[in-house]
Amino acid sequence: MLSSASRVTLRSKAEQPRPRERAYVALGSNLGDRAAHLQRAREALSALPDTELLAATSIEETAPLGGMEQPSYLNQMVLLDTALEPRALLERCQAIERQEGRIRTERWGARTLDLDIVRFGDRHVHEEDLIIPHPELANRDFWRRELAELSSDER
Repeated sequence: MLSSASRVTLRSKAEQPRPRERAYVALGSNLGDRAAHLQRAREALSALPDTELLAATSIEETAPLGGMEQPSYLNQMVLLDTALEPRALLERCQAIERQEGRIRTERWGARTLDLDIVRFGDRHVHEEDLIIPHPELANRDFWRRELAELSSDER
């Protein structure tokens, strides 16, 4: 007979803690109070379940991409430590965008808030609406600068 001090509790697979991964999420806004949209996005991301916001880059103003006439963007990137799966993180990011008034109409159009998963651990995901690493990473110098800034924070 086992004493209560020597009992082992077995957890079902569903109860096992999920491994956490580092996710890099880009934030952008060029409509309304751009800085407030980024602030609320950071707060919402840090409040996600099984997620911790580890670091955020400085905010940078950039010209819009895609050749459409529209206001400049404020951009920032955050580093998350999360147990969420990439699909779940995408869905949460889209919900945050909607909370900030994002309406998806045209590609490259102006927006109150844009949240993009740039990297997610070492994962490579290729689904219709989710590609990781983000396919535009090579075309966005400001993302590469932000990744470098966050990488220096991790050391």
